[in-house]
Amino acid sequence: MNIQEIYNTVDRVKQEIIDLRRDFHIHPEVGSDLERTSGIVADLLKKWGLEVQTGIGITGVVGILRGQNPNSSNTVALRADMDALLIQEENEVCYKSVYDGKMHACAHDGHTAMLLGAAKVLSQYKDMIKGNIKFIFQPEEEGPNSGAENMVNDGAMEDVDAIFGLHLTTEHPTGTVSIKKGAAMASSDDFEIEMIGKGGHASMPHECIDAISMAVKVYNDLQFMVSREFDPVDSVIISVGAFNSGSASNVIQGNAKLKGTIRTLSHEVRAKAKKRICEIVKHVAEGSGGEYKINIIPGVPPLINDIEKASFAEETVAKIVTKENVIILDKPNMGSEDFSYYVEKVPGVMMMIGARNEEKGLINLMHHPKFDFDEDALSIGVKLYIQLAIDHLESIQA
Repeated sequence: MNIQEIYNTVDRVKQEIIDLRRDFHIHPEVGSDLERTSGIVADLLKKWGLEVQTGIGITGVVGILRGQNPNSSNTVALRADMDALLIQEENEVCYKSVYDGKMHACAHDGHTAMLLGAAKVLSQYKDMIKGNIKFIFQPEEEGPNSGAENMVNDGAMEDVDAIFGLHLTTEHPTGTVSIKKGAAMASSDDFEIEMIGKGGHASMPHECIDAISMAVKVYNDLQFMVSREFDPVDSVIISVGAFNSGSASNVIQGNAKLKGTIRTLSHEVRAKAKKRICEIVKHVAEGSGGEYKINIIPGVPPLINDIEKASFAEETVAKIVTKENVIILDKPNMGSEDFSYYVEKVPGVMMMIGARNEEKGLINLMHHPKFDFDEDALSIGVKLYIQLAIDHLESIQA
């Protein structure tokens, strides 16, 4: 296969990829309400001759490109997320969002355009592909539900051997790719705790059961648990983001509520943390003569990149950006990413593509109202998707 010829084709469609990205940026859609975006994706994939499945994970789209042997069982998946955020855009650009309160502030417009670019180019060389490529366009990565989980449940990962995902980032300069081997991003679960006591006058605390005192003890015990019950190398974050109870200065409150989040980097630590939170809340309530309610709201599991596939990806992406521009990260990110549902099914890797350009003023981080990225990174992303798919399928054949 003449890979340089494929790269040249990518270069020729670079502006088309940028135009697609800008169109998606102008018309952001949120959650699973992606009728316009997924409709464009499906129509283009059909135009380019792919097998197309729609309505996967509500508004997700799957395109299948069969290579030189249509009966091959070897399949690699490539994933892009499509949804925007409920943020008011503050950029003054010709492709600014036309919808108040909605914005592509996490580069999903770029991811969708890159994967479409890869599908278009690869469709022109399908007779040279040694297997099948499944293009997964996912809704609702930003929540409140998980589009990845819904797509997995709808069969998007059936017959897939491995999966690769790319995420644009302004943390690293354009021309770089960063990879974290093993645990890459944290799980994300929320909790709601209600401590129920007995209210009364502030002058008679002995006649009351102070819900605020119980809630404070729960808060302190949770932080003590993190620092003394978990191995320091097992990253655990328990953050309380809301603490609500009463409004009067002379009333002992009979009710106090806490809300927070749990972040961990392994399935075992995640399970232990949730179990211990429930035990601590129960112990504090019973020890104070009060009652409690607790709700652990499951979120996404930790994203654990397959080490073997990450090493494979390291060699592959170096073909595009050179070895010197491949960054192997030492530390995981305690944010979350529902790509984790895919790698629970098959080996896979999520990588970050540098798209920071200080000369162009493209320095704001994701979820900022002035977030934007260097569009020169788009063609790099297309080439990465293509190279990862081709090399992985050829490695299976070898």
